[in-house]
Amino acid sequence: MLENLTLGAQPDGRTLLTARWIVAHQEDGHRLLENGELVFERDRIIYVGPKFEGDVARRIDLGNVLISPGLIDLDALSDLDTTTLGVDCGPAWAKGRVWPKGYVERGPYEMYSPDELAFQKRFSFAQLLCNGITSALPIASLFYREWGETVAEFEAAAEAAGELGLRVWLGPAYRAGGIVCTAPGVLEPRFDEARGLVGLDDGIAFVKAQAGRFDGLVQGMLAPDRVETCTEALLTRTMAASRDLDIPVRLHMAQGEMERNTVQSLHGATAPQWLASFDALNERLIAPHATFATDADLALYRDHGVTVAHCPLVFGRSGAMLRSFGKLRRMGINIGMGTDTAPPDMVLNMAVGVMMARMAGDSQTETAPEHLFDAATLGGANVLGRSDLGRLQKGAKADIAIFDMSDPMMAPQVDPIRTLVLGASGRVTKAVFVNGRLSMREGQVAGMDMAEARSRAQIQFEGLRKKYPERTWGHPPVDEIFPPAYPLFR
Repeated sequence: MLENLTLGAQPDGRTLLTARWIVAHQEDGHRLLENGELVFERDRIIYVGPKFEGDVARRIDLGNVLISPGLIDLDALSDLDTTTLGVDCGPAWAKGRVWPKGYVERGPYEMYSPDELAFQKRFSFAQLLCNGITSALPIASLFYREWGETVAEFEAAAEAAGELGLRVWLGPAYRAGGIVCTAPGVLEPRFDEARGLVGLDDGIAFVKAQAGRFDGLVQGMLAPDRVETCTEALLTRTMAASRDLDIPVRLHMAQGEMERNTVQSLHGATAPQWLASFDALNERLIAPHATFATDADLALYRDHGVTVAHCPLVFGRSGAMLRSFGKLRRMGINIGMGTDTAPPDMVLNMAVGVMMARMAGDSQTETAPEHLFDAATLGGANVLGRSDLGRLQKGAKADIAIFDMSDPMMAPQVDPIRTLVLGASGRVTKAVFVNGRLSMREGQVAGMDMAEARSRAQIQFEGLRKKYPERTWGHPPVDEIFPPAYPLFR
């Protein structure tokens, strides 16, 4: 039984898992294996198939579960989600999502303490594990930050990932500018390129110091924040460093109207077209979210090997969508998945992704549950250059998610992938192994009291919410910025 394994530890010897269903990898893709067995030893899978004939230290019959490759999140929330505050409270300039001029002139400041920044990453990492996510590229908002993310907080993030047992690609976000509200509804970019270049240098130094720690769980990436806050020099140097270090770059672009208008005004092109003009598109680039990408933009992504990180839930909440998942697949664009919001539920994102694609016009054969599942596993592994992730086969890393298919709310069952994606949520995640280590079991993560952490997260979030008037145009009270859905009972 899983209960006999030590949470947070890698079991000694060979461990054999049996299950009603296993998503095994064979030849060029996933295959459904019924009543199969998986064996791993230390950090590697040594067997996936119908029956293992060798000796093992233990046999664990998991029953009616789906053993899956650990999910890969290319845009994994690593703070306490501030976008949920503004989904139904707009416009952004009036709701603290854009710095007002007076706040900038007074001097932006950090709205969380170093301890709070460290805690929110630790808590978010635990939530990712509870949702079957074993590999993550963290993302956090810079709206409430003084400028960019710091090396110190990412050193703490590396420690948290190592202690909790989550595979991560880390790099502090940096930028050369920001968007400022100078009058109601008037948004202007302001730049400090030198500060952005210092942020890049700090990011490079962090990657060199941290990559490979904790038996390889911690790797590096470069994270320029949003395309409208970057300059050509910053992105040129970023891409050169990415090539030299052979690490991914994640840059949010083609994702919104404000970005599109700002980049058009500054450079006379869309963001992908602007990057193409100075050779900044390549196969190491991850570009969330492509919801505002033109056909010409998508052709550039295809021609340069750019990966789109698809995060359907966060955009679906506001009525935006990728047009479309099937179209990108037909074009040959690599698609990975991200969450980018709370809850960091990749299963729910896959479900919303299927529905979104079909509402955008994709047929059932163009966008099916298995295509989103491929994106959440193989698509992420492809851009990370990791053929040992996102699949269960001999020699792959023992990054495993176990989904409970006997959940009473998930019945009747049909095909296990369709049942999981269209009939479940990440809450059916029973256990997660990362690098062969049992990192999560039944909602518990080693080194975390999840109930206590949940309470602390709420208190911390409420503290941030109270500060919103300071960085909102006109400084209205909190209840005016975020009014209740219904009037309060008097």
